[in-house]
Amino acid sequence: MDILIWLIIVSFFLLSFVGLFYPVIPGILMIWLGFASYHFFMDSLGFWSWGSLLVLTVLIFAADFVANMYFVERRGGSKWGGRMAIAGLIIGAFVVPPFGIILVPFALVVITEYLVTKDITSALKIGTGTVFAFLSSTFAKFVIQVVIIVIFILDVWLM
Repeated sequence: MDILIWLIIVSFFLLSFVGLFYPVIPGILMIWLGFASYHFFMDSLGFWSWGSLLVLTVLIFAADFVANMYFVERRGGSKWGGRMAIAGLIIGAFVVPPFGIILVPFALVVITEYLVTKDITSALKIGTGTVFAFLSSTFAKFVIQVVIIVIFILDVWLM
């Protein structure tokens, strides 16, 4: 039974990384399910693990939000451009995954910003900003997820 639970936990953790490139899979939720599986079916986790998970979960959402706002606004993007970037991520997850999550938001933002500004150069700069936002937030989320899993491993084997 323990082997089955460990396979489930590892599967949840692996799915969390798949969620970085396929946003339909909520990566942080997969990590929470891995923690909960261990906690309820094997042994309890300490306050340090749950507290770290909570703080780092907030940090993951902040990284996503800050990266998008920073790069889109820094390039002079509109609110509609930001909204189209988010819509593009969702649509792009189904259109030619995993490349769609980069290409579709880029295209939607460029089209939207061109319609707003009538300046193709500006629209391309803002579209490029959305690509950098996605890549930087994905990298930040990857690092944070690795930290969360290391904390889990340390709690399970050392505490």
